[in-house]
Amino acid sequence: MQPPSLKGRYQLMQRLLFSHVTAILPDRLVENAWVLCEGGKIVSISTKKPKGSVEIVDGRGGYLSPGFIDIHVHGGDGADFMDGTADAVRIACRAHARHGTTTIFPTTTTGSPEQIHAMLDAVKVVQAERSVENGARIAGVHLYGPFFAEDKVGCHSAAGRREPTAAEYRAYFETGLVRIATCAAELPGAVELYREAKKRRCLITCGHSNASWPEMAAAFKAGMRHVDHFWCAMSNVASVRSRLGVPMRGSMLEYVLGTAEMSTEVIADGCHLAPELLEFAFRLKGPRKLCLVTDANRALDLPPGNYRFGAAEDGSWFESDGRVGWAPGRTSLASSIMGMDHMVRQMKRDTSASLPEVVRMASLTPAELTGIAKHTGSLEVGKKADLVLLSRKLDVRRVFIGGVEMAL
Repeated sequence: MQPPSLKGRYQLMQRLLFSHVTAILPDRLVENAWVLCEGGKIVSISTKKPKGSVEIVDGRGGYLSPGFIDIHVHGGDGADFMDGTADAVRIACRAHARHGTTTIFPTTTTGSPEQIHAMLDAVKVVQAERSVENGARIAGVHLYGPFFAEDKVGCHSAAGRREPTAAEYRAYFETGLVRIATCAAELPGAVELYREAKKRRCLITCGHSNASWPEMAAAFKAGMRHVDHFWCAMSNVASVRSRLGVPMRGSMLEYVLGTAEMSTEVIADGCHLAPELLEFAFRLKGPRKLCLVTDANRALDLPPGNYRFGAAEDGSWFESDGRVGWAPGRTSLASSIMGMDHMVRQMKRDTSASLPEVVRMASLTPAELTGIAKHTGSLEVGKKADLVLLSRKLDVRRVFIGGVEMAL
């Protein structure tokens, strides 16, 4: 008889005790913490060793962090979620788990309705498998493309961009998978989409948009509360003036900064935004309304080269230089090629945010915005044992999903 695998041993033991760690709580660090997990959940956090038979996980003086949660991510390790196959979903989820992401929202891009439905079908298959071997747990889908403004498509395929119709987006919502819904606020039919998404209790976002303040206000009234990747593919005063003329009007930027209820996200890869912009966003929105996202594409963990963004058969081409993605001709960026661990290190290095605040932006804040914070997103008793052991330099050492270790 062969000995049980590491995964099997953890399932049999049911009790894990993390030792020699600094626990990262939402509001503070706990040095020399003992974190006990049982049945896939956190049962105690203490500075005293609990009694009883347990499997010890030695943190070797590192940090114990809640698993990261990525609400805006397209792929990794050669796969894009829009490839529309279960294998592509598994590959991308495993890739991001290696970077500390334990909960993920696979994100669509522009494409045909058939391609988007294929993506949804593939996600449903992998989500139903409920296997730690598949990597990050799928909490739902981010319906991001195809409802972008024509002049804000960015690196996505313009051929797959269109205005929303009720028949199309209702078919996506009916799958029960969509938990985040993006639409450019100025498009005809956007308000109706927002209202439908609100009925479905989605996080409603505006992205790839050249919307004015009044259009954002109408979107807000319909339920929109979030803006995708701040400063990227979004309106400013100058772009709104070019579209609507004078007098100059407020844009997405002013509306987000001027509306306390609005949240947003940043790509802290060191290439999209300079340190002063990361600091500016943190100071003005704070850790409860600012998320870290990867917006990573299929070039994550792959060598520099040319790759497809979106579906493998007809997605737009981009170039990875090993640090970031570039549109053809290097005229603009084409999303990130880094995992969430990189974003956490960069945000800690480039801003005045404390480590608990940085980790919150990568875990509890996205959990709160998407309605899953009761179950995951922080080191709290009763929550899932979705945990990441980090070195003192914030490099990922080990990853646990529901108390089961994933092979890196």
